[in-house]
Amino acid sequence: MVGDPESGTESYSLVRRQRELASLYATAKSLTALRELDEVLQSIVHHAHDLISTDFTYLSLVGADGRLSAKASEGTISASFLAACIPVGVGLGGKVLASRSPHWVRNYAATTHIDHDPNFDRLVDTEKLVALLGVPLVIRGEAVGALFAGDRSERSFQADEIALLSAFADHAAVALDNARLYEASRTALHELQGAYRKIEEHMAVVQRAQAIHESLTGVVLAGGTPDDVAQLLADQLGGSVTLLDRTGAPLVVRRDMTARQCRTPSENDLADAVKDARRSGRCTTLVDAAGTALSVASVQAGDNYLGALAWSRDDVADRGAPDDTDLRTLERATHILGLLILKERAVAEASERLSGELLTELMVGSPGISPAQQARTRARNIDADRLDLVLVADSPTSSSTDLARHLHDIARECSGLAGEHLGRATMLLHSDDDDRTVEKAHHRLRRTLGDPVVVVGERVVNHDWSRAFCLASRCGTVMRAIGHTDLGAMTGRYALYAMVFDTERVRELDRFITDSIGPLLAYDRRRGTDLVGTLSAYYAHHSNVAATARALYVHVNTLLKRLDRASTVLGLNWRHEHDLELQLGLRLHQLRAVATTPS
Repeated sequence: MVGDPESGTESYSLVRRQRELASLYATAKSLTALRELDEVLQSIVHHAHDLISTDFTYLSLVGADGRLSAKASEGTISASFLAACIPVGVGLGGKVLASRSPHWVRNYAATTHIDHDPNFDRLVDTEKLVALLGVPLVIRGEAVGALFAGDRSERSFQADEIALLSAFADHAAVALDNARLYEASRTALHELQGAYRKIEEHMAVVQRAQAIHESLTGVVLAGGTPDDVAQLLADQLGGSVTLLDRTGAPLVVRRDMTARQCRTPSENDLADAVKDARRSGRCTTLVDAAGTALSVASVQAGDNYLGALAWSRDDVADRGAPDDTDLRTLERATHILGLLILKERAVAEASERLSGELLTELMVGSPGISPAQQARTRARNIDADRLDLVLVADSPTSSSTDLARHLHDIARECSGLAGEHLGRATMLLHSDDDDRTVEKAHHRLRRTLGDPVVVVGERVVNHDWSRAFCLASRCGTVMRAIGHTDLGAMTGRYALYAMVFDTERVRELDRFITDSIGPLLAYDRRRGTDLVGTLSAYYAHHSNVAATARALYVHVNTLLKRLDRASTVLGLNWRHEHDLELQLGLRLHQLRAVATTPS
């Protein structure tokens, strides 16, 4: 039996993502062993080469002489490559170190955007290096080296490859930092025999940090969540641990058993600490007048800011301010959280993409539903026969993509589908009370966005999702045109305007407009005038001649002549007789133009 190609693609993507995460986790676990620097760096280069799938990878560090030299490589040909040593201000590595951000070139030898080093260019020729990507190794805000991935043919590097290599670089920076700290501790032990007890205490702290890091790695490898990481930190460090999203809103709050009444830092203190941590790239600590210590570290994935991790303790008087090891543990935890957040985001995006594809299939294939569509929706625990309500959302301040993402959150909770269809944020779901359902969806989006949003609902009949979408989207356009910009409602609430947004009633609308303003439209077409626009402006300004003339930028006498000509064309003295039908015809003509204009 032939398999579903889309299902195969999705499975391949999931397997690839799992392989990437497994390799990252394996690299993270290797850091806890505190092995020799060269061994750890070679392991990272090996994992990076295996996963990135480039021809070769290598890692270079800035030495005491201020030159950048290769320390580990995988896939290189020349034995002299590891002897490469160039000034830090030249080559692709120079740009990476100077900017502390990733850079890549399609053809290293041919590019003119970097300063070339003759010795390294000779190695480039020997290795047949062509395309090259470099990401920085940053420790406490200082670029100490770079991790490179190269190919022997021209190519572009994609965003996911850059993010993945950046994650390896973050681990490499942690490994280097750990190794240096370990070396410093071992040297101090040899040199300061009289301070043996103090060094022993220091090693105990390091071992505690190592144990915490092993536990964090174990949580990840066991399929844990950011919630689990926050709880582990709270239990190990004490106090309260909060994970904040990119906007500063708390996602997870966890406390240890002794900190149930831990004082909460003020919003201003928390915002200031997050700002400082994000700017410096280091953990920031504040101690308020009440003795509560607040430490914050930003959660980053390359240049992508994902949120912040905040740790607060109100026992500073007893235990003292947080020490460097605890703060470094907090910083390392942000790397783990970054991986978990990226993993959750990738899973959510895959789910959203599939949901949007299914929604589009149902829309395009309606009315009716095929057995294959039934099977695909059933595989997501969704009963397509029960998707009897279409919601269309629109906001002047948010894109349809952002709105669709928020609708996905609602759809997951009610076994529905959400996505973008014809440029509009759309959701299909089951409803027992349509008015209440659309009002709840509007309230939730309004609260999430903090800005006006229009949500329009239409009942689905006989699996005709496309017709329901058309009615809801056109009704939403009419709602905005008549000044309603922040509400949730069914199309039935606007039955008065149904002729405008219901395509099946277009003949009724044409007949009414022809009967009411048909002579004016015909006259304007023949003469190239705009009597329809003149009368519309006249009524919009409450029949005030002077105000209408100003709005049309014409003299009052000119306006009066146009109004008289309209009377002649219509064959009645409309300014003094009953003109309700004329006003309705003009308004419906305007709304039809708005409703039929593509968004």
